[in-house]
Amino acid sequence: MNPLIELSALGQSPWLDDLHRDLVLKGGLKKMIDEEGLRGMTSNPSIFEKAIGETDEYKDELQDLLSKGQLDDMAIYETLAVADIKAACDVFRPVYDKTHKLDGYVSLEVPPGLAMETGKTVEEAKRLWKLVGRDNLMVKVPGTTPGVPAIKELIGQGININVTLLFSIGAYEKVVESYIAGLETFDKAGGDVSKVASVASFFLSRIDTVVDKQLSELPADKKSDGEKLKGKIAIAWAKLAYQRWIELFSGARWEALAAKGAKPQRLLWASTGTKDPALPKTYYVDALIGKLTVNTMPDATMKAFAATGTAKSDTIESDIPGAKAAIESLPKLGISLQTITDDLVEDGVKKFVDSFDKLLGGVAKKRRELAGAAPNPKEAAA
Repeated sequence: MNPLIELSALGQSPWLDDLHRDLVLKGGLKKMIDEEGLRGMTSNPSIFEKAIGETDEYKDELQDLLSKGQLDDMAIYETLAVADIKAACDVFRPVYDKTHKLDGYVSLEVPPGLAMETGKTVEEAKRLWKLVGRDNLMVKVPGTTPGVPAIKELIGQGININVTLLFSIGAYEKVVESYIAGLETFDKAGGDVSKVASVASFFLSRIDTVVDKQLSELPADKKSDGEKLKGKIAIAWAKLAYQRWIELFSGARWEALAAKGAKPQRLLWASTGTKDPALPKTYYVDALIGKLTVNTMPDATMKAFAATGTAKSDTIESDIPGAKAAIESLPKLGISLQTITDDLVEDGVKKFVDSFDKLLGGVAKKRRELAGAAPNPKEAAA
């Protein structure tokens, strides 16, 4: 059996971290759902930049928009992206229905430049939710300090949220509180909590990239201890996050919501493509299989797991003492995981903003190629 299909049997949902027009419209996405057990999809500015700016998949629609006088690159991007999101949501709708709203979601990101503004994040998320108009949409909101109250308000209005840019368990705990409080608000307002879904996305390989670099720079007397930890911290951290998830979604407060049909906010493993060539391509999949979790994989990782992956039950719950020991050893080596995760959030927001700017630049380039247009006033002023 395809290991991807086995994942679902073990309680984990494989999602694809990719979205482009041909995949949706030419049957590739439906085939992955039907034959490979795909159960959801995430998107981000980098994905759309490559799809819109580097392919001809959008040529006809771009030309149609240009013929109607549309020269605003943000509006062009949104028109193209929303059409893709709607179409993907429609393809995934049978999964959404069959799994009773557990899976079948497609994610669309709030512009990352709003990551540090609560009010504007709420407004934009509500606008995108209405614009797409699909029950199986998830709006991506970063788990920054300003993002946490936005998440509470949006969940309180019955909007599905994919919380992104989570690196620390402390930040995750605040996100869970916002989710549960939001459900309570929605319930008190007469909403049906069984219709609300959310995932909390932990970004993994980025943690190992930074930690491993610091381990490589340790003085000679600590070098051997550092070598033993390379490539192990992100998985250890994810295992401890999952243990915390079990604790947070238990007890009287949560059980009162669960009795009304509320679903726990699932942990989603993101940034699961390995950046260290010495590691197997399936490294962040094999070790993190757990019930009621999601793993969103880039296409290359998904293909590698389908070919060589190992689907074993509850690997995320194996050797928890070893995971704790690995994390606890970092301070003894002079490495602060708290500082690293704080920096990664800041860097992650910047990278998302840069990706979004590059996306709009790609749209502008494609627009000029097709229309022979001079840069619009915004570009000229940039």
